Amino acid sequence: MLRMRQFRCDRKMVGAATLLSLSLVGVVSSAADAHAQVKGSQQLEADVTAASAKSPADRHGYVLGPQDALTIRVLDEDDIGEKPYTVDLNGEIALPRVGAVHVAGLTAAEVQARLTERYHAYLKNPVVTVSITEYRSQPVTLLGAVANPGVHQIEGRKTLFQVISEAGGLKQEAGNTIQITRELQYGALPLASAHSDPSGKFSVGDISVRSILKAEDPGQNIAVMPYDVITVPKAEMVYVVGAVHKSGGFVLSERSEMSVLELLSLAEGMDRTAGGKNARILRASNDSDHRNEIPLDLNKIIQGKSPDVSLRSNDILFVPNSTGKSATLRALETILSTGSGVAIYHPY
Repeated sequence: MLRMRQFRCDRKMVGAATLLSLSLVGVVSSAADAHAQVKGSQQLEADVTAASAKSPADRHGYVLGPQDALTIRVLDEDDIGEKPYTVDLNGEIALPRVGAVHVAGLTAAEVQARLTERYHAYLKNPVVTVSITEYRSQPVTLLGAVANPGVHQIEGRKTLFQVISEAGGLKQEAGNTIQITRELQYGALPLASAHSDPSGKFSVGDISVRSILKAEDPGQNIAVMPYDVITVPKAEMVYVVGAVHKSGGFVLSERSEMSVLELLSLAEGMDRTAGGKNARILRASNDSDHRNEIPLDLNKIIQGKSPDVSLRSNDILFVPNSTGKSATLRALETILSTGSGVAIYHPY
């Protein structure tokens, strides 16, 4: 009888121990689940921070458009997956549960807010993160001496000269300096010449075409950001026409002047019919559309009997032959006024 009571007592103790063990397991399991949920939430928050640090465009209002790609994560919504969502031509993305969502014209932060609101119908406290994976809708404005000026939508990461190339390249009359204006919300231009404009809203800088083409400073071929304005001014030039071997316009490059002898050298000299003693410099007048004629004896300058003469931007050196001086001058004025038929030569 005593043994029976002891057996019953042992069974009760074992049962109590088992219940206690199960309770502890439940507590530990619940704590582990809670820890995992907190850890998942913390990881998602870390992902939000990392995503926001990816690019100035993410942080400062890049406006989404067709073909942009987004990485979207929703806590406890596994059907979202890891694959980026591409904005279609209608400006929409299609997501599990919520269906089509219009995102074109919104920033990543605005999309995140919109998706959070949409997922409230399915989740108690939805935690949503949105980051831009690929930038494929970026308006960039090109002005000046490019083949196709205007607003261009570029796709993905592009450098300055890639954008210019897609716009048809530089025109012959393009100068050696390219100007870039960037909204400061996308960061300052990574150029030594960069400075803020008086309004404090834009970063402005200059780039040397020659330094890039000659690989002297390839770092100036910077990445283009949305809403950049790229301006290519026309080159400052001097012209030589008439009885020379190579007539046309010659870019002054980074200089503001060129001498008559330098220009004749670039034009490969006068031909046999040239009347060098009757040459003229045609210089624009400050107060009218007409040009003043400055007589010039090229023969004496070449022989060293007269000093060399400096030419200014837009000057025309006219070298006549023995006949047809007035007819050639009239033809020259027509060519220059229409901007056609004049070859342009660069020093690079």
